[in-house]
Amino acid sequence: MASGAIFSSLRRRRSPTLEAFLAPVDLSDVALVQTLMAVANELVCCFSKRSFFFQRKNSRSLIRKVEVFQFLLEYLNDSGSSLPPTALLCLKELYLLLYRSKILLDYCAQSSKLWLLLQNHSISGHFHDLNQEISTLLDVFPVKDVGLSKDVREQVELLLNQSRRAKLFIDMEDDALRIRFFLFLDEFENGRIPDSAELRSFYVDKLQIVDAASCRIEIEALEEQIVNHEGDIEPTISVLKGLVAMTRYCRFLLFGFEEDELDLENGSQKKPKKGLITQEIADTFLTVPKDFCCPISLDLMRDPVIISTGQTYDRSSISRWMDEGHTTCPKTGQMLAHTRLVPNRALRNLIVQWCSADGIPLDPPEVMDAMSEAFASACPTKAALEANRATATLLIQQLANGSQSGKTIAAREIRLLAKTGKENRAFLAEAGAIPYLRNLLSSRNSVAQENSVTALLNLSIYDKNKSRIMDERGCLGSIVDVLRFGHTTEARENAAATLFSLSAVHDYKKIIADETGAIEALAGLLQDGTPRGKKDAVTALFNLSTHTENCVRMIEAGAVTALVAALGNEGVAEEAAGALALIVRQPFGAKAVVNQEEAVAGLIGMMRCGTPRGKENAVAALLELCRSGGSAATERVVKAPALGGLLQTLLFTGTKRARRKAASLARVFQRCENASLHYGGLGVGYAFASNSAQTRDTSFAGDVSVPMSISVPVL
Repeated sequence: MASGAIFSSLRRRRSPTLEAFLAPVDLSDVALVQTLMAVANELVCCFSKRSFFFQRKNSRSLIRKVEVFQFLLEYLNDSGSSLPPTALLCLKELYLLLYRSKILLDYCAQSSKLWLLLQNHSISGHFHDLNQEISTLLDVFPVKDVGLSKDVREQVELLLNQSRRAKLFIDMEDDALRIRFFLFLDEFENGRIPDSAELRSFYVDKLQIVDAASCRIEIEALEEQIVNHEGDIEPTISVLKGLVAMTRYCRFLLFGFEEDELDLENGSQKKPKKGLITQEIADTFLTVPKDFCCPISLDLMRDPVIISTGQTYDRSSISRWMDEGHTTCPKTGQMLAHTRLVPNRALRNLIVQWCSADGIPLDPPEVMDAMSEAFASACPTKAALEANRATATLLIQQLANGSQSGKTIAAREIRLLAKTGKENRAFLAEAGAIPYLRNLLSSRNSVAQENSVTALLNLSIYDKNKSRIMDERGCLGSIVDVLRFGHTTEARENAAATLFSLSAVHDYKKIIADETGAIEALAGLLQDGTPRGKKDAVTALFNLSTHTENCVRMIEAGAVTALVAALGNEGVAEEAAGALALIVRQPFGAKAVVNQEEAVAGLIGMMRCGTPRGKENAVAALLELCRSGGSAATERVVKAPALGGLLQTLLFTGTKRARRKAASLARVFQRCENASLHYGGLGVGYAFASNSAQTRDTSFAGDVSVPMSISVPVL
């Protein structure tokens, strides 16, 4: 039926309920007719005067047919006579037909013009399917038994005859435009930029996309379709991406850098338009259980798979993540030991049961595998890359010579282009974006500053760009200045995330730490920032702490104080403990930590209530504190209340690394004077557990269970 296809096209992060496709039940004859009248009246009222840019003839024809049903229903309501069972069945089927008609018309009225053009044949087919259903419905409707008046009967019979004779209608003018669009894509595919006059004729004259704002609306609508059609084969994501890339290029080629969305005086940015369907239709959706959603796409998982870190993702989403060159787990940030994907059959069975109970269709895994392969092979296309490359040239020219408002818009677009694909990140940097973005970091305009630092963050995800950013004279200092004095919270947070991304290269860790104010600002963000800001700051500090020469600088800058305070924050405690475990390996680091009154207590608290990895890092920090901090540090740890019981628990329930650290810590205690007085017979347990560690536990940076490379989100 047409409704299933259209709901598939409208698919969002939720799935339609079964009730959306069921007629009303337990209604009397009169109530059923009145319900149908209300639906038909609303449909005609909403769409009879509405302008349809594409599918005009099909839309008008469908509305006229609904008007005949409206005429029929008004007669039945006025007559008040009882209806035969056959008529009632037909009327219930009519409810479904009207509902699907409303969805299709709403879809054509609100969707992107370019998307409708791309789907011209398919949508025409949906209209034809509805016409066939009308014909079938009227064929079995008991006209004679209902006792219609002559004029109503003539209207119904005329509609029946029209529906029987109707053929699939595809507007040839619309189809010519569709073919013209594909010719433009072919030119980009072959490395040629289409003639600007031809593009203007297509977008402005034919599609009536007449300014930057309408162009932006088209781009947002198409990007939404890319998300909605994730995993679909037809239309391929590659075509959609090519369409978005070409439209973005035309937005700047044809309309320049108009201030379509920026309020430069107030330093604010308008919210993008979201959603293409009415609230009434959106209300017919239900929320997918969180555990059934892929952490990447947030959509219902069709083919859940497990990666090496134990996390589960939908196959299509994690495959694309890996294809883009990522080597970390998107959720935990841990390095991937391998790229094998193991089907999560238990979760798959639960999802199938839930979908079955709620009447939600779910494609079988073998189909999804085929879709994923087609999807992966289809994107990115050369057409999209070449269009994006042409757009990058325009944007960088604007950054170099444009007005202040034009530079602000260009920075925003570079930020968006750099969100996806290493190819985009590579050619943006190669084309010279970094020096101009660096200049905008000191802008007094908050929007310009925020977009430029976020663009640098997104560019830095591509490894080769890290050196370009670090080698750009004054760029690191400007990023740190944004971190310290940025106009907005988002700018400061994204500056911290940029430092973390850059510090993934070992040689840059010392350079970043030595930059005036960098560590102080990270420590301040860790103490006073938003939850996301604290996370950005602690991951950056952890990365910097893995370089041994940064220890003194981190102590002087107050990072140790901030890290100790963060032990009580569930969101960042794990990374904070990991950073402290690295810092205390040096005697002066251990001394600085032990001088913090709450340090040992905070680590003990993590051993009691932290995550498995947090407990691991906490016991590692305490062990290194004893080794490097001398007798004073060891005594502080030994006297900590409840440590003995927590260690005993960790020896039997902790991770493998945590058990090894706990056993090593036990041996340290055993060599301490009066250890048996404090812990009694616990030493036997330690000795037993320590049999698995035949040599002294030699620690190194990899023993701290916080990933060396945590995935950086694009923004």
